[in-house]
Amino acid sequence: MASLASSRKGVGGWAVMLLGLVLALIGLTLTIGGAWLAALGGSAYYVLAGLGLLVSGVLLVQRRPLGAWIYIAVFMLTVLWALWEVGLNGWALVPRVIAPTVLLVLVLAALPVVDPGPPGRRKSLIGFAALAVFLLVGGVVVAGANKARVDGPLPAVAAMTDNDPSLMRVGADWPAYGGTYAGQRYSPLTQLNAGNVRNLARVWMIRTGDMPSAAAEGKYGAENTPLKVGNTLYVCTPKNIMIAIDPATGQTRWRYDPKVPDEAIPYTAACRGVSYYAAPGADPAKACAARIIEGTLDARLIAVDATTGVPCADFGTNGQVSTAVGMGPSAAGMLSITSAPTIVRGVIVTGHQVLDGQRRDAPSGTIQGFDAVTGALRWAWDMARPDITTLPPQGQTYTKGTPNMWTTATGDEALGLVYLPLGVSAADYWSSSRSPLEKQYSTSLVALDVTTGKPRWSFQTVRNDVWDYDLGSQATLVDFPTAGGPVPAVVLPSKRGDIFILDRRTGRPLTGVQERAVPQGGLEPQQRAPTQPFSLYHSLRKPDLTEKQMWGMSPIDQMICRIQFKRAKYDGFFTPPVADRRYVEYPGYNGGSDWGGVAVDSSRGVIVANYNDMPNYNRLVPRAVADAKGWTPRGDARGGSMKKGAEGAGDPQVGTPYAIDVNAGWRLPLTGLLCKQPPYGGIRAIDLRTGKTLWDRPLGTARTNGPFGVPSHLPLNIGTPNNGGAVVTAGGLVFVAAATDNLIRAIDLKTGKTVWQDVLPAGGQATPMTYAVGGKQYVVIMTGGHHFMETPIGDQVIAYALK
Repeated sequence: MASLASSRKGVGGWAVMLLGLVLALIGLTLTIGGAWLAALGGSAYYVLAGLGLLVSGVLLVQRRPLGAWIYIAVFMLTVLWALWEVGLNGWALVPRVIAPTVLLVLVLAALPVVDPGPPGRRKSLIGFAALAVFLLVGGVVVAGANKARVDGPLPAVAAMTDNDPSLMRVGADWPAYGGTYAGQRYSPLTQLNAGNVRNLARVWMIRTGDMPSAAAEGKYGAENTPLKVGNTLYVCTPKNIMIAIDPATGQTRWRYDPKVPDEAIPYTAACRGVSYYAAPGADPAKACAARIIEGTLDARLIAVDATTGVPCADFGTNGQVSTAVGMGPSAAGMLSITSAPTIVRGVIVTGHQVLDGQRRDAPSGTIQGFDAVTGALRWAWDMARPDITTLPPQGQTYTKGTPNMWTTATGDEALGLVYLPLGVSAADYWSSSRSPLEKQYSTSLVALDVTTGKPRWSFQTVRNDVWDYDLGSQATLVDFPTAGGPVPAVVLPSKRGDIFILDRRTGRPLTGVQERAVPQGGLEPQQRAPTQPFSLYHSLRKPDLTEKQMWGMSPIDQMICRIQFKRAKYDGFFTPPVADRRYVEYPGYNGGSDWGGVAVDSSRGVIVANYNDMPNYNRLVPRAVADAKGWTPRGDARGGSMKKGAEGAGDPQVGTPYAIDVNAGWRLPLTGLLCKQPPYGGIRAIDLRTGKTLWDRPLGTARTNGPFGVPSHLPLNIGTPNNGGAVVTAGGLVFVAAATDNLIRAIDLKTGKTVWQDVLPAGGQATPMTYAVGGKQYVVIMTGGHHFMETPIGDQVIAYALK
């Protein structure tokens, strides 16, 4: 028996020595890194804690009980420091106390080996260990308790008014990408409500068959919202295959494949939507009296018969026209159409996605209008050369590198205006070579006369944008309540987080816009505007970052993020780009509000906006360094035609003195975790009349996220990055997927609580839609996944209805 006890003591002794060695190594790391952080002006906690752990570890290696007691003291001081620094913020406490608590349990288990004592002391130690476990579990529970913050009652339902200026009507149908060309993403259907939505179930699912080839792996993100008109549902796949589906059964009626090559894929293979057009007075018995029109990744407009899928012979040549005419030669994938065209007064209005970050002389951002019946070019708007109204003169091209419209326009049939959310000039992060007209129109909402293609007014949200805050959201047309009565208005969300309300007839702000001083300096100090416009109506943007908001899975990676923060240039919102070190851009280029836009319940006067809350960690890279790294544009030698990294991660910006290197989301390379503490995304209800928040909550759980890319399977509301929008119904429900947890949810519009959800077979980075057939309401979503969001790629279209 004595030898057995001796053997156990020996095993225990070696375990204590191993624990001591681990503590010493952690302590040494924290001491060195903490000293660096303190020298940068950051928190002194890490160097002090590191010294404590280093001494504790050395003593435990020597099997001295003082080592355990020193660690216990360090732990207790750590908890006090954590509470002092972040209070009871659960997610902020995770890296500060979880890993130290795990180590505490091990130290308490080792203490009887190095300091055998009376049973009473052991009971005390067990009690202390139980308290430590309670802190561990309690911290996780608190972290997951991010419930909806309700700030105000929901406005009462008003008398239904027809405030949609388009010729379309939503209800049984969903005839346009945003519901109608007003982009409200609102349905008057009421069959589904908070009381019965728990009985929602899948009624059919189809597979489109469009999955990435080996060459296109890591480039797919379907993003599609189907249309429903009459008795047919219309879907387009990432590579522009159009499919007509029976909306009640999911049975395929026809398919049309335009044969888009992999080489045409820009950053993402995506088709957000198609457009439906029926010419007024057309004989419904004739072919193509009603037609489906889509833009393709290789810059074609294609029109097919809505009933048969056969190309329309009267549209262009064999049912298609090239929108690349006049743009000049460019590499495959540089010029694409990924958003649904907008059709107003018989004119198809389209812009292009011009591949970001490649070269200053990228294809033009010229906006074009085509006849919806013949496909003939009606007009072109080249902002830098307003004298060009159709095709450029022989031997010339539209102006290269001008701001483009890659997202979806909105249309007012009554006013004859289309509202264009514009992006930034090519080479987003360098501005010295931009012309005055480029600077005037970039990152602006521009209203064009749809009959002439000439601008009626414009409203700029960022002056001389070098942050890639292009307007990615489709604007939304509403009647805005004022003291003098309803005013035709446009709701303009932005990546920078501000929401602007403008008179859609004139572009005049209907709510306050204030000029505020912003940080100056950077590499182009003479180019930086001294002020920028800030919305006084509403902003999705959170306060500027601080060092204590840095995060990680443990104190070590949190310390690393703190060091990165203190080393970087950060003067708050609109920090100018620099090249001598990293700089922090917050919010990052993914929003705020991105291409999913907002939904507006026009009967209650409520805006529903899902949003992102992540920084980017950027640096301008001198041309010689970028060349040495082999950063070349699409189509050039060494450039590669199918770059798979995050947008901006090593983009060459040829034609400027600097390339750009963007760490999107500001992630640590080893763990893959973001340096900013959660939440990373949310969804919010806003009173349309006042701009006040009604409720706000994180959107997305941690079930598919975790360090090193390993899913945690935890249903905690961490609030994940999200892409794709929401749809809101008169039944008081918000349907949204978008987050990285592969769930589709129904949220009670009144409370912000999830009242139903379903696990999707792939990522739900698309906006759902809803319609009715035979008195039954359906909800449909495409689960295509998304490479940028790192969700599983799929090809499913899924329909839900009550059991």
